[in-house]
Amino acid sequence: MSARGPTCGLTNGVVYVHSSPSAVCPHVEWAISGALGVRTELRWTAQPAAPGQLRAECNWSGEPGTGSTLVTALRAWPMLRFEVTEDPSPGIDGQRFCHVPGLGLWRACTGANGDIMVSEDQLRTLAANSRGHESFSHRVEQLLGAAWDDALEPFRRAGDGAPVTWLHRVG
Repeated sequence: MSARGPTCGLTNGVVYVHSSPSAVCPHVEWAISGALGVRTELRWTAQPAAPGQLRAECNWSGEPGTGSTLVTALRAWPMLRFEVTEDPSPGIDGQRFCHVPGLGLWRACTGANGDIMVSEDQLRTLAANSRGHESFSHRVEQLLGAAWDDALEPFRRAGDGAPVTWLHRVG
């Protein structure tokens, strides 16, 4: 057992910084470094979907919950477009976070195949509070993060084939 409690293994994830002003890039690296406890140097490339902006991504390995720590660190710059994923680990659901200026932060649990998981309680609440088909459909879209996916998709496509950095959280 470590000083932080029982060891529950490691998980992996990815940080996608879809767009950042160049002046903010060093701060993003410092934020990720602080969250992971390891020095981070990302390979920044131009973001064609937002001229003048840069993009980077890195794979990470750390304890479950590291994804939330990374998101907390990155939210200090509300102009960033980013996603953070955390793979499921034994007994713990995965997570996906998306941040888009103007929309804010969206979060969902993910299964082993990466699908968004909607809980029984979420569905019961949705059904109880929906009035008609359009309202129900709109609320399902909100649960699935459709607005964030729509806003981020052009930035994701622009990153196809971009270099990736691997990072490991210091325990």
